[in-house]
Amino acid sequence: MLQEHLGYLLETDLLEEMAQVAKIRETTTDEIIVHVGDHLQMIPIVIEGSIKISRENENGEELLLYFIEGGDTCAMSLQCCTRKIDSQIKATAMEPSLLLMFPAEYMEHWLDQFKSWRQYILNSYHTRMLELMESIDAIAFMNLDQRLLKYLSDQVKILGSTEIHLTHQQVADDLHSSRVVISRLLKQLETKGEIKLLRNKIILKNF
Repeated sequence: MLQEHLGYLLETDLLEEMAQVAKIRETTTDEIIVHVGDHLQMIPIVIEGSIKISRENENGEELLLYFIEGGDTCAMSLQCCTRKIDSQIKATAMEPSLLLMFPAEYMEHWLDQFKSWRQYILNSYHTRMLELMESIDAIAFMNLDQRLLKYLSDQVKILGSTEIHLTHQQVADDLHSSRVVISRLLKQLETKGEIKLLRNKIILKNF
């Protein structure tokens, strides 16, 4: 599994070490993998599926930060493991997913020993930073209706289907808005012919 999904990125010796300590975790749709405040002891790498990374305040309100997919790891989880601090993010499976989990203490050892691991981690930080900047730009410079359409388009790209199985409340949570506002905007998009609304399902028509 490691060779198939990460062999083009990582050295053979590293893959062999990873295989000795890896644990497999399978998730279901909407399963919460990491809560805010969790003490992280394992480094995740997504093999199949997709994971939503979000911020959550004391009232349980969320703000979507970015997604991680096959071959990706979570930069914020890596940071928490390195600094030995509790999780600052919430991670939720968007679909049935397969993760490989590695004990956190191996991270620094692999950074010292393997150039490919250092490059993999640096690339992960860089990619997540670009995605965070994109999220900030959307909040700062886009109207909510534009953010909503971008969000739906991103969901289609990640899940590989124009049918998005989400409630209006779930969309509202991700965009840090209210269900009433999101429902109104979705109805406007449907009137324009951009989407079709069904029960707990949104179909993009012009993707």
